[in-house]
Amino acid sequence: MYGNDSALDYILGITKEDAPSLVGQHPPPLSAFKAEQDILLGHQPDQPENPKILRIAIIGAPNAGKSTLSNQLLGRKVLPVSKKVHTTRRNAQGVITKDDTQLVVLDTPGLTTHLKAKRLTQADLVIPTSSFEVLVLVDVSDHYTRNCLHPEVLKCLARFPDLPSILVLNKVDLLKKKFLLLYLVTELTEGVVNGKKLKTAEDSDSVPAKENRKHVREKAKKGWPGFKEIFMLAATDREEVETLKRYLLKQARPGPWEFHSEVLTTQSPQEVCDNIIREKLLEYLPEEVPYTVTQRTEVWEEGPGGELVIVQNLIVQKETHVKMLVGSRGHLISKIAQEAGSDLMNAFLCDVHLKLSVQLKK
Repeated sequence: MYGNDSALDYILGITKEDAPSLVGQHPPPLSAFKAEQDILLGHQPDQPENPKILRIAIIGAPNAGKSTLSNQLLGRKVLPVSKKVHTTRRNAQGVITKDDTQLVVLDTPGLTTHLKAKRLTQADLVIPTSSFEVLVLVDVSDHYTRNCLHPEVLKCLARFPDLPSILVLNKVDLLKKKFLLLYLVTELTEGVVNGKKLKTAEDSDSVPAKENRKHVREKAKKGWPGFKEIFMLAATDREEVETLKRYLLKQARPGPWEFHSEVLTTQSPQEVCDNIIREKLLEYLPEEVPYTVTQRTEVWEEGPGGELVIVQNLIVQKETHVKMLVGSRGHLISKIAQEAGSDLMNAFLCDVHLKLSVQLKK
């Protein structure tokens, strides 16, 4: 499957010709894999004759499914996903390259932190705004957040009103009352999409469209009238994600690529590994416990069969946390290792043997 190159060479898109100094190390240390990733990210992009590019910022309320959508667009799980807040701790970028077009997907930490730190500034927009798209993601299955855009989302849209933006309604298949979709679209767009007024049951010939929009805005700042398109995604149907991806590819504009075509993410293999394990900790441990766990990789090597062998030590603060993480007869830590190992195989496209141990902080 991998020809003459190792499994992780294949993951990172490195051939022996690209990185001769890294060949022949068996088993290779983690530093070598990071060096390979640095080499790949340091490559000058292999520009096609007429390159096109689009940078995509996915924003939304906490737990709207931003990282999940990023992974679906990328086609592989390389970004952490959890129902708990602050799953994504650092800015990461995913890269989709198809033919002469490159999409750069920005995956950022919690939206409020992101905006307060002013990470998305005009200085970031080093390419024309026509080559930048904002995806506003709303989970319509969440009764508490679906009726209006998150206040920080509205601040972001108001701050950059010239940036093209689209509304993405997520998990529409979980909405039992389908007639609510029209209501939600009207509320979230203020009744305006791509400069045109939507026809709704509340429309009246006696109220001019301009006055009707003014009334909607005065009543409550729930939505944004600047969306140019709306997409609806189902939690279980990938075809709609592919439709969204095809749309984004068409929105790309002439411009040089930012990354080599073999790059999938700007994260290092170690960061991908840590994030996936941390995701499972967030999923299975209660309250604040997963936020206090320190992850330390003890072994990272290629096994005799070409598999990736990872041993990670999870250091916790209290004896009760040790028992909690290990679980009855070690069932919980085994389950976390099994699920994380499966996700790592999907991310790295090779067999992964993951072993987790738990240690009390001394």
